[in-house]
Amino acid sequence: MLVVGLTGGIATGKSTVSTQLQSFGLPVVDADLIARQVVEPGTPALAKIAKHFGEDILQHDGTLDRQKLGAIVFNDEAQRKELNKIVHPAVWRAIAWEVASHWLKGKKICILDVPLLIEGGMWKWVAKVVVVYCSPELQLQRLMKRDGSSTEAASARLNAQLSITEKVQYADHIVDNSGSIQDLEEQVDILVRKLHSETGWFWKLSWFPPIGIISAFWTLFWRHVRLARRAARKKR
Repeated sequence: MLVVGLTGGIATGKSTVSTQLQSFGLPVVDADLIARQVVEPGTPALAKIAKHFGEDILQHDGTLDRQKLGAIVFNDEAQRKELNKIVHPAVWRAIAWEVASHWLKGKKICILDVPLLIEGGMWKWVAKVVVVYCSPELQLQRLMKRDGSSTEAASARLNAQLSITEKVQYADHIVDNSGSIQDLEEQVDILVRKLHSETGWFWKLSWFPPIGIISAFWTLFWRHVRLARRAARKKR
């Protein structure tokens, strides 16, 4: 199975591309959705959060009060790291389980929709990276229009993230969302065709555990080879 990491920047249209990929029948594992699910009432992660940060971060119905928790960790790096130690492993386990479930179903391709795919280093562990792109100028305009924010506020949000121009350097495929929705649909159609061609015939054998494990390691090996070659070219 070809595991594809999908990412982009804020207001570039990644969610739209994710929805379009699903319309082609490709399974999508949504990291943001999983991050919310792993801290629902009754989960081990929420219990650990309440134990560390206190019961005050829970609302009356037992759900996580994200605003209170955010106020605690926003300006406290040590507390933020403690929160990440609790949440991140739970998220990665859930993602791995969902990917495995699609593999067991014999799916040819699985999309990992991860906003921080590059920043979190998860891009190293997928076979292909797809970045949804638009120019920084257009990104700023869209963000201001979407949120009704000022130029200063929108710029501050963009500057707090890894820039979209930096993210495209990690991409195996780029979806340019600078045009109309029709243009985007055509690009996604082309992308899906490319991904299917890149899986080749070997994907049918990868369902069998020994071959699947070898295939996974082989894919990661060549990804790191490509990364080494890319780094060498940058140094020249």
